[in-house]
Amino acid sequence: MRTFTAQDVLEKAQEYNVKFIRLQFTDIYGVFKNIAITVEELERALEGCIPFDSSVIEGLRGNKESDIYLIPDPTTFQIFPWRPREGAVARLICDVHSPDNRPFAGCSRWVLKKALKEAGELGYRLQVGAEIEFFLFNLDERGKPTTVTHDRAGYCDLTPVDLGENARRDMVLTLEEMGFDIASSHHEIAPGQHEISIKADDALTMADKIATFKFVVRTIAQRHGLHASFMPKPLPQHAGSGMNLHLSLWKDDKNAFYQQDGRLSLSPLAFAFIAGVIHHARAISAITNPLVNSYKRLVPSDVAPFLAAWSEENRSTSIRVPAHREENTVLALRSPDPTCNPYLAIAVVLKCGLDGVDKGMVPPDKLAERGNGQPKVMPARLPSNLGQALDALEKDDLVAGVLGRRIYNNYLEAKRQEWDKFQSEIHPWELEQYLTYY
Repeated sequence: MRTFTAQDVLEKAQEYNVKFIRLQFTDIYGVFKNIAITVEELERALEGCIPFDSSVIEGLRGNKESDIYLIPDPTTFQIFPWRPREGAVARLICDVHSPDNRPFAGCSRWVLKKALKEAGELGYRLQVGAEIEFFLFNLDERGKPTTVTHDRAGYCDLTPVDLGENARRDMVLTLEEMGFDIASSHHEIAPGQHEISIKADDALTMADKIATFKFVVRTIAQRHGLHASFMPKPLPQHAGSGMNLHLSLWKDDKNAFYQQDGRLSLSPLAFAFIAGVIHHARAISAITNPLVNSYKRLVPSDVAPFLAAWSEENRSTSIRVPAHREENTVLALRSPDPTCNPYLAIAVVLKCGLDGVDKGMVPPDKLAERGNGQPKVMPARLPSNLGQALDALEKDDLVAGVLGRRIYNNYLEAKRQEWDKFQSEIHPWELEQYLTYY
């Protein structure tokens, strides 16, 4: 994380002729929000004097609202490259505090900071990289998104088949101008599907980057006359979009997942961390896969991570251990999708992994590559739908504790309503299958 003070922000705003600042924050469902101020209000904002009410981040209105304040993090100051240089627009990502200047219990960024602080007290530091997939769709004549893909290309295809190459290039250039280290970008398996990979960074910075990434990608797509969608499964006959998180835990400036003479060159801590994540996997899914649509992606197939298991090569497992070792040893969590709240997702996965370390948990046997024999005990599936995931969340005290009572209650209530509403709807598939015959 770069060192940047409030005074640095004021000086940069003046130097680059910034006129507007967007104070950005994430609601508990992972949606980026903002309040725009003029540069004349910037000093007051940096002092934490911009108030609003808690319904903005909790998504609920009624008698539960609280007065809260935005506390900008100076290290997140960035100027939007796509806006005019004269009268420029910048942003600051904010934490949320109560009027007594304590962290607000509904602030998901604070949940991650708290989890990282507790890990730090044990001597651990989490690094996270991300591979994020999304679709580019055409717009209709009214400018509304369609499900007509921008191209018919496939995995790693080139121009002219990959019609999204120009948009993807502009996305990468914009992200890099905003301080991202991009590892790679390419067309994915499905038509109109793309992936951009972000190099590993400290966990809080990566959560900020993921939240920013979705905002930037959708903005640049719009400038190309396209709609970028992070919906996990928008096309029924094609692969869905995931967000692989590459996790590495560090202690004393060494990768704690690596041990040269260990089994598979992994440390006992790595196996215990894997075990902790698998043990809590069903409850974790309620956070990492938060939509009804998320579970249309997590269905049995050769590439969908639908099993609460781990492997080196089998792509059906939620955790994969890539081949690289030593300082590059990572655990790739493949089940999350890009609609999740990155702050809550990373916090929950970290604490569940460390629960495995604390309790000396032992993971199940690794799953072999498909066709190379079955394990003695078949691994459990991740939840098949949002309702099952919420049931698991209600039974998992550790995950509930990481979220904190306020976020846990509000999140569970809203997601139960979402699931119940879906259950009460009549879907086209049902009419097609049943209306004529019954």
